[in-house]
Amino acid sequence: QVQLVESGGGLVQPGGSLGLSCVASGSIFSIGAMGWFRQAPGKERELVATMPSAFNTNYADSVKGRFTISRDNAKKTVYLQMNSVKPEDTDVYYCNVRSSSYIGGPYYSYWGQGTQVTVSS
Repeated sequence: QVQLVESGGGLVQPGGSLGLSCVASGSIFSIGAMGWFRQAPGKERELVATMPSAFNTNYADSVKGRFTISRDNAKKTVYLQMNSVKPEDTDVYYCNVRSSSYIGGPYYSYWGQGTQVTVSS
C-alpha cells in the first residue's frame, strides 16, 4: 500500500505565496511521475503541474510562470510552490504519485487526501 499525505494548504492573500508538500510512504520500490491537480466544487479535477521524471516539468497554462513544482526522490516528496496567487487559484489541491512496489512491477497512481487553498483578501 502507498499513502500520500499533503500539507501546506491554507488562506493566503492575492499576490501572496504558499507552499504545498506531499510525502509518499508505504510499499514503494520506484517512483515515476509526480504531480499536482486541483478541483473546485462541481468542477472537474484539472492538472496543475507534473514532473514526469526527476528532470522534466509540465505546467498548466493558467499557472505557468507563477507556480513551481519540485521533487525530492530521497524523501519521496513532491512540492508545489505557489507565487503571485489569484482568487481563481482557490481549490482543493491533490497530489498524485505513480510508483511500483517491486522491481519490474507495474506502476500505479495514488492520490493524496487533498488540501484546501483559499486565496482571499
